[in-house]
Amino acid sequence: MKKSLLCIALFAATAAQAVPLEWRGISLSSAEWGEKNFPGAYGKDFVYPTVASTAYYQAKGMNLMRIAFRWERLQPTLMGDFDAAELARLREFVDGATARGLTVLLDPHNYAAYKEVHVGKPEVPIAAFADFWRRLALQFKDNPKVQFGLVNEPRNMPTETWGQAAQAAIDAIRKTGATHLITLPGNGYSGAWSWFEKTWYGTPNAEVMGQVRDPIDNMVFEVHQYFDMDGSGTSAECVSPQIGVERLQRFTAWLKANKRRAILGELGGGANAVCEQAVTGALKHLEAHADVWAGWLWWAGGPTWGDYFLSLEPGAGGQDKPQMRWLQPYLR
Repeated sequence: MKKSLLCIALFAATAAQAVPLEWRGISLSSAEWGEKNFPGAYGKDFVYPTVASTAYYQAKGMNLMRIAFRWERLQPTLMGDFDAAELARLREFVDGATARGLTVLLDPHNYAAYKEVHVGKPEVPIAAFADFWRRLALQFKDNPKVQFGLVNEPRNMPTETWGQAAQAAIDAIRKTGATHLITLPGNGYSGAWSWFEKTWYGTPNAEVMGQVRDPIDNMVFEVHQYFDMDGSGTSAECVSPQIGVERLQRFTAWLKANKRRAILGELGGGANAVCEQAVTGALKHLEAHADVWAGWLWWAGGPTWGDYFLSLEPGAGGQDKPQMRWLQPYLR
């Protein structure tokens, strides 16, 4: 009898353990740097992470690498051919990382702009954004371990314009025959906490972005969320231990009500006790609502961050940054 009760207790404890979300990973930043100096000198103004550097994250249990790069470097002239050297750099990383079994999320880190001019302006028509994604999809359509992130953190444009541009890009991707997962960011820096806000961008994301559709229904929303005072991720201090859950729960409810899914494309916090509780609270929230949350990505990794307070790049000798300890229960 006691043995049976013990088995039941062990089974219940095992069942209660959360299962990691499908996607767990990191945003690798460095290839998008040097934006004030296009195209810039490779190795000086910008550099791609090495494939070898992904082994550290993969060994920790991460399976998704979000690779940032710049639209202008890849396509020096709107509606024109891709730059062969830049495409080769991107391909080297993508092909190498996916050969290791990782999935790569492509991240044109452009804020929905081309050389600081936002999509939808006469100089950068929506058709140019769609053309860029048509060409990019054609390059990677034969690699099933690639995902398409439309752009990093749209801003400084009407939400309606971004919605139209996103729909045009999605349609262009699907016309190539590519069936890869697409991540759709919201306007106004993609904040989960501001999804419902009517700001200087006009109509809230909740009203506009919900109308964007994928013909084959293989799309998730991409939101970003930090836990400092203004939600920008520029401060190492988090507002409170509960702020992680507080800033996500309304968006989670919206996903459920609208039968949509999302990925938390950026999160992070400084190496202190309050941020640890905020971040772990957020990750617990995602796992508790795995019906609508597909995964998460830490900001950031990459070879050029130095002592940046959010960098997870291992230190000399390969030692972990403090935040990696927080993430480990959600990686296994």
